[in-house]
This record gives sequence, structure tokens and C-alpha cells, in this order.
Amino acid sequence: MRRSLARSNAQFRKASAKLPLGVSSNFRYWGEDATLYMRRGKGARLWDIDDNEYVDYRLAYGPPILGYANDEVDAAARRGMDVGGVFAFATEMEYAVAERISRMVPAAERIRFSNSGTEAVMAALRVSRAHTGRDDFIMIEGGYHGVFDSVLWKSEIEDGWTPATGREPGMIPYSQGVARSSRQHVHLVPMNDANRLEDVLRKHADSIGTLLIEPMMGNCCAITATTEFMQAARMLCDRHGVVLVIDEVKTGFRVARGGVQELLGVQADICTFAKAVANGYPIAVVAGRAEFMDHIGKGVVHGGTYTAHSVSLAAADRTLDILENTPALADMARYGTRLRAGLSLILDARGMCMLSAGIRPCQGFFSPPEPRPITVTGTPATIRSTRPLRLNSTTSGSSSSRTSANPGSCPPRTTNPVWSGHWIVSSRRWISPCKNRRMRDRPILLEETRLEHQQPVRRHRHRRRS
Repeated sequence: MRRSLARSNAQFRKASAKLPLGVSSNFRYWGEDATLYMRRGKGARLWDIDDNEYVDYRLAYGPPILGYANDEVDAAARRGMDVGGVFAFATEMEYAVAERISRMVPAAERIRFSNSGTEAVMAALRVSRAHTGRDDFIMIEGGYHGVFDSVLWKSEIEDGWTPATGREPGMIPYSQGVARSSRQHVHLVPMNDANRLEDVLRKHADSIGTLLIEPMMGNCCAITATTEFMQAARMLCDRHGVVLVIDEVKTGFRVARGGVQELLGVQADICTFAKAVANGYPIAVVAGRAEFMDHIGKGVVHGGTYTAHSVSLAAADRTLDILENTPALADMARYGTRLRAGLSLILDARGMCMLSAGIRPCQGFFSPPEPRPITVTGTPATIRSTRPLRLNSTTSGSSSSRTSANPGSCPPRTTNPVWSGHWIVSSRRWISPCKNRRMRDRPILLEETRLEHQQPVRRHRHRRRS
């Protein structure tokens, strides 16, 4: 039976009179006839105001890592209410949560709290600039670091650029209203291209002071940096006196207890966390090594009226305790494996070929428009291919990789194929699992992929198929 959205549609018409797009975040708008209004959530399920029930794979873009309305976390939050909220003074709970974070993340020698991922990244950039005295910074193509002007720049790849233009892609603002003057401080490089990263650092050695990277790009299908690339990035930052800022707003305390830094074996100079910290209660973290973070209060301003609210701190302490001391993350990894296997069976039965990137607790799903095999030569140390991307599609367990020269059929099983071409990482327009209403009509996916060699990763926009 087709679901009814009569009440949500009516609420949208009413809300639009006071709220732009009828919502409080652009990313909650799904169209005039499809924007949903929720009544409540519990565990992995949501109920809208039309009483439709949903299994929520979106998880509010990441915060409720233990599920909506987790009894233990909510009980802790209620105890936090008794503290009184926020004061013009500190509380003991600030140190307790900071000490726990330091234990889980070795790079977090010093910690400050913020209210959102955007605020945390803003603070990280300010601290980095204070340390180096250099204003420019590098971002990775496809990365997402919040909604402040400095980082709201994207590669022209997302807006129609193709290799056929015969030139390098330019940079364009992510939004209207972004100060054009902020463009001069931003440099973009492709993911997993250590050669390009080194070239940019050499060319702008006097002005670049920060590498801001999301090693697993949550808004770009969970495309992940290789361990080799992150080690190269760490080495290049050290060589050029550049601060390595790792944005773990999405991956922190999710892909491992120590986040993506633990997963890839690298330590940041400064790092940021937010979404999974308090199971949905508003809090964020900027952390890092003492030599960087100690600039705060000694020249660098950081603060906020609602920073370190007692309710959020209490929720964070309980959430992190569960993630640190129970099998919760292992359970999530197991659920991710089962989900991928189940989707594979469903899509196999329908002759559909799909791919995924990332790891089990944080996966992205997409379909290649034209799968085609290529031959790879050279080694990671010497290869400098003109192709923008190579993905080696592999899976664990009994599932196998896929490749095909025929886009019209589900590819045959093969061993160790390599995918190529800009198409493999499409734009947010229809493949990103995050913040994209167009995704709702796309099938979801199934094979785990990993990046092969140190090849650049660029997103190329493809028009959504009818």
C-alpha cells in the first residue's frame, strides 16, 4: 500500500510561510511533496506525523550512533539538566570528558569544546594559522568541512568540468554569498595524489600553513585515503612546516575507537570531532597536540556562550564510555557486513551492479555508469598516471569483485579488477548518501572498494538518469 504524506505535505505548506524551504536546514528539504516531518525516533526507527514507520539508514547524518533515544544516554542527559546548563564558569565534567577523549585519541593532548562541527573546524584553522603565521590552506577535492565561508569552495569538477576541456579544473563557491576574498587562501588537491600535494606545497611554501583533510569523505560516498597517502601527507607536512588538521566530525569514535587516525595509522596535529560524540546532543571537539592547542588563551580566542553545556557533556561522557568499553563498534561493523551482504543478494537477483566505498560502519553506495576494466602498470612508488582515479574493487568473505565492459548487464565475477575514469566517483547530485534529496530514488549498493596506488580521486558530475 502506498504511504500517505498528507500531514507532512500540509505541514510543509504551513512551515514554508515562516521557514525558508519549510525546514531549518537545507539538507532536510526533499521537495514540496516529499519533505518529511518526524514525530519521534527510537533505536533505528522513525515515525513521521502521518504515522509512517521508517528504518533510518541516514541516522540524522551521523549523530545517533547508539540509536535514537538511547535509554542510557538520555538518563545521563537528564542528570546533566540537574547541573544547571551553562554558566560563566567551568564544571568538573569538562575535564572528565576531555580525559576520556585523550585516552581514546592519542593526538588529543589538549581539548576544547564547541557546539558544532563547523565551529570546531573554524577553531582548528584559527589555531593552525596562529602557529604557522600562514593564512593559506589545502583541502581535498570532495571534502566537506562545514558551512563557513573559508571552506565553502569546491572543484569545478562538481559543476560540469570534464577532462575534455584540456585544462585543470577551477574552483567555485559552494554557495551564493560566500566572500570572494576567501578564495585566495584555498588550494585544492585530489585525494590520494601525493605527487600533486607535494607540488602544491612546494609552489606555495611561503603561504600554505595547513592541510585540512577528511580522510574518509562522508559527503562523497565515504571515499577513503590510503594508508600510504596519509603517511606521505604526514611526512610532507612535517617537511614543509605545515599543520595537519584531520576532520573527524563524521568518522570520530565511529570507524574505530580512535577514529580514522587509528584506522590509518596517522596522528594529526589538530583534529575535530562532533557527530558521534554525544549520540545526538549538540557538542563538538577541537583537539590536538599541546604545542598547537596551547596557543588558545595565549593569543588565540576560542569560546561560546553554549560551549560545554552540562546536558551535552553528560551525554558525551556516557556515549563515549559505551563506545570505549563495550563491543558497540564491533556490533556496528558486524551489522554493516550483514547489510552489505543482504543488499548484494537483492541486487544480484535483479542483475544490478553497484559499488561501495568506505568501511562497514561508514559506507557509501553508488553505481558506475560505464564499468570498464583497465590494465595497471608500475608501482605505487613510481606510477604517475594521467587517469584521475583507479579503484580496486574487492570484498571480504564470499563475495567477489566485479568488472564488465558491458554496462548493460551485471558484470561477471572476476579477480582483482581495477576501475578507472572520472565516473567512478560521481558528484553529490546522485551518489552521495548524505545531504542529497536526489538520492532517494537511487538504488543502494553492495561491493566494498579500496583505493589502488596513490592515484588522485576527483568527483565528476553526471546528470541524474531519468
